[in-house]
Amino acid sequence: MLRRDRLIRMQIQELVDACIFALAFWLSYVLRSNPDIIDLFNLQAVDLSDRYAYVWLYLLLIPAAPMILEAQGFYNRPILCSRATTAWILFKSCVLTTLCLVLILFLFRIDVARFVIIWFGCISFGLVFIKEEIWMMVMQSRIIQPQYRRRFILIGTREETVRMAGELKSKPHTGIDVQAQVDLNETPVRRLVEMLHEHSVNGVILNANRACLERLEEAIRACELEGVEAWLVADFFKPQISRTSLDDFLGRPILVFRSAPDASWQGVLKQVIDTVGAFVALLILGPLVLLPVALVVKLTSHGPVFFKQQRSGLNGRPFTLYKFRTMVTNAEQLQHELAAMNEMSGPVFKVTNDPRITPIGRWLRKFSIDEFPQLYNVLRGEMSLVGPRPLPVDEVKRFNDMAHRRRLSVKPGLTCLWQISGRNNVKDFKDWVRLDLEYIDHWSIWLDLKILCLTIPVVLVGTGAK
Repeated sequence: MLRRDRLIRMQIQELVDACIFALAFWLSYVLRSNPDIIDLFNLQAVDLSDRYAYVWLYLLLIPAAPMILEAQGFYNRPILCSRATTAWILFKSCVLTTLCLVLILFLFRIDVARFVIIWFGCISFGLVFIKEEIWMMVMQSRIIQPQYRRRFILIGTREETVRMAGELKSKPHTGIDVQAQVDLNETPVRRLVEMLHEHSVNGVILNANRACLERLEEAIRACELEGVEAWLVADFFKPQISRTSLDDFLGRPILVFRSAPDASWQGVLKQVIDTVGAFVALLILGPLVLLPVALVVKLTSHGPVFFKQQRSGLNGRPFTLYKFRTMVTNAEQLQHELAAMNEMSGPVFKVTNDPRITPIGRWLRKFSIDEFPQLYNVLRGEMSLVGPRPLPVDEVKRFNDMAHRRRLSVKPGLTCLWQISGRNNVKDFKDWVRLDLEYIDHWSIWLDLKILCLTIPVVLVGTGAK
């Protein structure tokens, strides 16, 4: 199924699911105000006659619920996936949607009965799951199947058409029936036109190597004249890591090879979380932590309160990173004298019981308090709450494996997988990079939230930096 078809189907599904979540919210109100339900569960009678005063909550739920479902991969599932997979993804989405509703009610101080919230989560899960079951039954019915499936001819070299036919046969949910296979090196274009008439196909799939581009162009022109769709499988290049996507630039189709997370609503949500999270954290921590710590640093050692250093940001672009100063003022000059004590392989410098660290600095590092000023870097858009830790510019220049630079393909962060995976036990820089690339390749909002939650006990316990 082409991306545009998937997009149309996903948008229809999102509209239906948005209506279902709104219906679930309304039903939860109706049930909570029903006298029989109140007597059955021995609930306290409450006045819910003003439920229509919360119409604006629907305006939040309607767009939020499909966005959360999409972020959890609900709309990227195979059409005929297992019920367990559907139930698990839907369960996580309903929990997150319910938690978002609770947060909204708390922030705006709206008094809503607890059973309304609980029933909302349960009813929305049940209604969406029933909708998915009905949809699966419809897609598997003998009435819909013939209308859903499309007829295609495969065009290309013999090896490529056989391979493509095997893939389509193993994935019947694509809805494509192969009517014929045409060897581009043996069959003239006029015979292809005759086959288009004979089989009354919906389209052709062209799959060939770079040596056949001229004959491919002839086949595409023939399809143009016949009004038949032509799909060109443009896999001439075989990237090892990158994901390939088709886009257009200045009206021209282009192939995009991307090994970092693609632009998506999850990326927009990540940016919102970074900005709002950093702003709120600075407001809370400013008077409670930042100002007292700044005063202590100033009074206990000679030098500035903040340590500033050029670090490599997104795609290696330098930016000024801020930390509370935890070392003596000439620490960077003394680093060359301690080079023999470096415990980390590769370009990174790490030393246990570093003699350059001040007494108060050792305590700040233990609980990662020295990193708090980087919330300002997050607010400026130079960093993210979660991402690979930024390295000094001179350490990045000493990378002996250029594949390590892929960790620069996303914004650096305050915390990452390395932070919560026993960072004091990581001695090899390759293990550090491996964790960063694992984060990049499997990134999602859910993973970011998981890392943020696991970072809290790591900071409180004090398994901080060296």
